[in-house]
Amino acid sequence: MAIENMDFALEQARDAAHGGEGWEGRGGTLQDDLGTVWASCGVHSECGTLRAVLMHRPGKEIDGITDAAAALWHDIVDPSRAREQHDALTDTYRKHGVTVHDLGEAGSHLPNSYFCRDTFVTTPIGAIVGRPASRSRAGEERRAAAALARIGVPILHTVRGAGTFEGADVVNVGNGLVFVGRGQRTNLEGARQVAKVYEDAGMDDVQIVDMPYGCGHIDGMINIVDRDLAVIYPTQLPWPVWETLTRRGFRILPVPDLAENRHGMAVNMVPVAPGVVVAPKGNRHMKAELNRYGVEVIEVEVDELMKGGGACHCMTGVISRDPA
Repeated sequence: MAIENMDFALEQARDAAHGGEGWEGRGGTLQDDLGTVWASCGVHSECGTLRAVLMHRPGKEIDGITDAAAALWHDIVDPSRAREQHDALTDTYRKHGVTVHDLGEAGSHLPNSYFCRDTFVTTPIGAIVGRPASRSRAGEERRAAAALARIGVPILHTVRGAGTFEGADVVNVGNGLVFVGRGQRTNLEGARQVAKVYEDAGMDDVQIVDMPYGCGHIDGMINIVDRDLAVIYPTQLPWPVWETLTRRGFRILPVPDLAENRHGMAVNMVPVAPGVVVAPKGNRHMKAELNRYGVEVIEVEVDELMKGGGACHCMTGVISRDPA
């Protein structure tokens, strides 16, 4: 069909929004935007100096629990004592120069919300939001995503589809090496998604490792407490993890008392700097061995909180660490 009275000419738009005068390309990378457009964040290893964390002081969601198993707890938690212990843990972090961000209101049906490690993990350039495997924890990831957005942490990926993933199934060893545990909490699809994000973030040796039956998360088997020192739970550590660490020259410190690890969560500690850890109080054999290896141990009382099934490491969602 002919267009009559065509008295205009087609021409390229010349305004700034379409590349004309005034347009200026952005340049740089997301890494360059951290600390300006986005908040300063990023984790290159498990033991770099700790700068910022996301935590949740247990609220009304832990009140009135009568069925420990339904809450995924080991035993009923005393709310008042749990809050006192959580306050002491966050105060310990603040005394060591760590910024503690608060998750905010947790759903009244989510009593595990104080285990912030599980809902996300931070790569060198931003966060991966998880998808908890248990029906009873569904929804925790949404609250974590909202908190991270409020703080200004870029969210690189949210685990999707049938994938499940919990942040405690990542061990970022450093120097490009990352282990992603596949097991009850993180399935193969979730592990694949997380591994791909770490690879895209520049980590050049990302390994998905299978965990033994009966183990919750990989962080219960291994903790990198110094630049070349790994604490391990020897009867549950996947062989590829041990093999890779020894090949890279790591010193390996097996948990000296298996009962301490099972009942005292001795591996469940948080490095606040290379060779300095915040750890559950009462694991005297673990403390003595760490001291022998030159590691300073700052003990905190968290036995009431541990009735929920986790200790210091589980409660600490890491947002930022210095490179080790």
